[in-house]
Amino acid sequence: MTNVSQTIEQVAGFRVAGVAAGLKASGAEDMSLIVSDRPCAAAAVFTTNLMKAAPVLLDMERMAESAGDIRAVTVNTRCANACTGEQGLANAREMSRLTADALGISESSVLVMSTGVIGTHLQMDKIAHGINLAVNALGDDWAAAARGIMTTDTRPKSASARIETPEGVITIAGITKGSGMIAPNMATMLGVIVTDAVLTPAQASDALKAANDISFNRIVVDGDMSTNDTVILLANGASGIAVHPNHARQFDEAFRAVALSLAMAIVRDGEGATKFISLEVTGAADDASAKVIANTIATSPLVKTAFYGGDANWGRIVAAAGRANVPFDPDAVTLTMAAGLAPGAEDSLLLFENGMPTAYNEATATEIVKASEVTVTLAVGSGPGSAIVYTCDLSHDYVSINGSYRS
Repeated sequence: MTNVSQTIEQVAGFRVAGVAAGLKASGAEDMSLIVSDRPCAAAAVFTTNLMKAAPVLLDMERMAESAGDIRAVTVNTRCANACTGEQGLANAREMSRLTADALGISESSVLVMSTGVIGTHLQMDKIAHGINLAVNALGDDWAAAARGIMTTDTRPKSASARIETPEGVITIAGITKGSGMIAPNMATMLGVIVTDAVLTPAQASDALKAANDISFNRIVVDGDMSTNDTVILLANGASGIAVHPNHARQFDEAFRAVALSLAMAIVRDGEGATKFISLEVTGAADDASAKVIANTIATSPLVKTAFYGGDANWGRIVAAAGRANVPFDPDAVTLTMAAGLAPGAEDSLLLFENGMPTAYNEATATEIVKASEVTVTLAVGSGPGSAIVYTCDLSHDYVSINGSYRS
């Protein structure tokens, strides 16, 4: 099993910075820069929302043209630069040009990311100021870089892992932001994961897509999808160690562990969240069907508010599963819950089977759902399909945060 740290010390060939450019009235860090000292093999996954933000459109273009020659990622907060028309695209390009000029690299090797309010234009004077500040501050302060991409997040999110190989050590590290507008395909968030391993663009793409499927595409806070979702992988090869068959499995395991750690951190920091819920659906006809059922339950306001209130209202869970438009036999369904993650079978409480509730102890069920971490397992039959989705409860604070987001 991969040991994942929640901090990042150093990744060979990469420098980062998080600075306060004046975009946030609080004076907190609001821009970040990640730079490689050499060209990277890059991969990216983007929102499936049709209303894609200008930085997403630009990055999709750059990835199609220069996936083997990316050097830097610049990120701003407070403004999503989404639904901003031709001016928004021009501003995204200018943001990349300013970064390239400040670093002395090709503009085509710069990717940009934005997060914040939809429909507002970038304050380009502050963006330019922030880029200059960031270039001058480049170093190994990954914590500052993680803070520089936060919006409603209450804490920075980072993760790293080291892989021991016969040729030496490979490092994988990443930062992410996200707290609200979180739903799969892909989850509403920004993320940059880097490694000093030698990868081809094809290897980078395969690694990111596989990891994304079990991490960022498996988290829910509120069921909304952003216009800006982006996760980028940069592999600069500074370690000189190529990922070949002898340790490909080790690399993939570590990469997925880092991605999953970052994704779970988003759910734990969900807007107003007080509980982390691991929801597993088993026994479906296939994995895709299981995922649909799990997502339906994970996004149900009734399910989420019941968890917030500490109410073991299992009926809401099975009812949500039943409206997922996935066929299964209701009489074959079983539902168990347990406090904590990865509990033993003896710790799980069976609440529903054979089409009706069991003679469970209500006080025990209530104690389980009042825990800060809860595991829910819903078996819908005996098929081979299964899926895990991570979600959280829905509290009064979520409404307060989003009721005044622009103010």
